[in-house]
Amino acid sequence: MRIRATAAVAVVSGALALTAVAIPAAQATGASGASGAFPAHGGWASAHRFAVGTSAAGPEARSAAKPAVKEATSAATSAAASAATAAAEPYPLAVTFSQLKVDNGKPAVVVGTTNTVHVPFSFTLTATNVDVRAADFYAGVDLYRGSANTPSNDLFGDNPPKCSVTSSTSSANSVVTVESCKGTVDIYPGQDLTLKDAGTGWHSVAWAVALNGQDGDNPDPSKIGQAALTGQHAPAIQRYATLTASAKPKPVKKGGTVTVTGKLSRANWDTHKYAGYTGQPVKLQFRKKNSSTYTTLKTVKTDSHGNLKTTYKATADGYWRFSFAGTSTTPAVSAAGSHVSLK
Repeated sequence: MRIRATAAVAVVSGALALTAVAIPAAQATGASGASGAFPAHGGWASAHRFAVGTSAAGPEARSAAKPAVKEATSAATSAAASAATAAAEPYPLAVTFSQLKVDNGKPAVVVGTTNTVHVPFSFTLTATNVDVRAADFYAGVDLYRGSANTPSNDLFGDNPPKCSVTSSTSSANSVVTVESCKGTVDIYPGQDLTLKDAGTGWHSVAWAVALNGQDGDNPDPSKIGQAALTGQHAPAIQRYATLTASAKPKPVKKGGTVTVTGKLSRANWDTHKYAGYTGQPVKLQFRKKNSSTYTTLKTVKTDSHGNLKTTYKATADGYWRFSFAGTSTTPAVSAAGSHVSLK
């Protein structure tokens, strides 16, 4: 999987805790994030190099660095975490989050084998006496699977969310700044997901980190602030499915037998190919030529390769198709209708 460019971030006791540098890849707000250009030193760049072994943020660079990351990241992160935690802890940053929404509240994100899926998110950030425009202030949203303490996978964005200040209120003792932020979590199925990741069990976390001028390669955690809102709703992640249907003969005599064949397949994130979905109930449906409604005729099951084959008596011109209701790991899908006329 694509290792989070927060290789320096761990989730401890339900909150993001810094280990070396708590900066997810390319997710800075503030001046650098607003302009779309990141500094070539310090904070973000050093965190990114530490995580993926390159200063480039693109998927090609991550893919090239992947073998080394998989071998080295866990040990390096664990060592850094132990050392940093033993030395000092980051202080609680006076930042809160509200109105966090992922994919507009939809129940599932569907991912195939090759195309990158950009999952939108939005949130409101409220900061008290925190300079959200600072070049080394970072915020964003990740999706994680499992528990906040020991996530089994983590998904993040390639670019920083776009944040705009909606209000700023000053008093004798404080300045309260409110930002509205929007961005995407970018899912690369070839790098980010395995079959174990399909279905529910995902959560979202909104986070913020203020480096306060600390060297990203050798920070003093006690001088860095962090805040997080973990355990929030996230959509299930499902395996994209395809379904075909072919009805023959064409044409057919009225009262004759129509044979309908097809196949139900779904994305396999381990092989990066599509494979038959076996043993699944699929409905055979028919729509008369001048109708807009399909009627279910019967239910058949896919074989050990995902194939379907069944017969039915033809009584009218129309369209034959298969329709699959979906499961927790695979979305519903219907085949295009196969037209058969009577002769």
